[in-house]
Amino acid sequence: MGAAMRFTKMHGAGNDYVLLDARQQERDWSALARTLCDRHFGVGSDGLLLIAQSSVADIRMRMYNPDGSEAEMCGNGIRCFAKYVLEREIVPASVGPLRVETGNGILDVMPLSGNGRINRVRVHMGAPRFHAADIPIRLPEGEDGLQMDARSLNITDALKDELDLGQLVAGYPVDVDGQRFRVTGVSMGNPHAVAFIDEPVDQVPLHLLGPLMEHHPLFPERVNFQIVNVEGRGALKARTWERGAGLTLASGTGACAIHAAAHLLGLVDDTTQVHMPGGVLALTWPGSGQVTMEGPVEEVYEGEWNE
Repeated sequence: MGAAMRFTKMHGAGNDYVLLDARQQERDWSALARTLCDRHFGVGSDGLLLIAQSSVADIRMRMYNPDGSEAEMCGNGIRCFAKYVLEREIVPASVGPLRVETGNGILDVMPLSGNGRINRVRVHMGAPRFHAADIPIRLPEGEDGLQMDARSLNITDALKDELDLGQLVAGYPVDVDGQRFRVTGVSMGNPHAVAFIDEPVDQVPLHLLGPLMEHHPLFPERVNFQIVNVEGRGALKARTWERGAGLTLASGTGACAIHAAAHLLGLVDDTTQVHMPGGVLALTWPGSGQVTMEGPVEEVYEGEWNE
């Protein structure tokens, strides 16, 4: 048996993670993620978060899915990450906004404290990207991804110069297991397909349809799939199937993609609350620039993993 490895279990809105300080070690993180994240034979989590050194920011976050694949970004995970590194003084709390290097660039993270502990975190999550090549989505030759009236889109003046309507995938029909979803593609550094539906999201067999959408030929790098009910101009209810993780109680990048897609389609105002099974995330995006996400974060326990 090797040396014990210290880990911390945390969650953000029910999206749970194992965190390890990897600054002084290197190993096969992909294999370790598959072992640690297993809910029957391991610690059990939606992902493995690694604290790593950065030469361009205060600290670097790496994230591995339960299937061993490395994700570009993790919205609920970065809140857990910020709480971990600040409360353990890996980065001084006086630094101001915590600058975290991720696969989606350097993001600014603002901790919000209560009773002397960090219990909520606000993150500037970067700008959403809507072009098919950025997500990526590989449409059939000659196929138009914009399957709706462009006049119904809520394209702000600031966004207008960035968007090529011929590259949007919005309202595009995708059939899985005999059901048709009209998806809007969004990249938050990782790929998302968002479907606004009339059927209550709780009644959709997402555990069956999610893997079919994740591995659909349209998505060469697979995709995170969100189904959404619009409950008002400031309220959305959603469930998510995460690429490499499966059904999760919440998704931070997913909530950002949902809000951005809903705003683009003219369904919501600049600020919304996205209600997911694990909790509520607050999103702000006025139609250009970065999406701001705020949500809860909690530490569950510390432990040792003996190999």
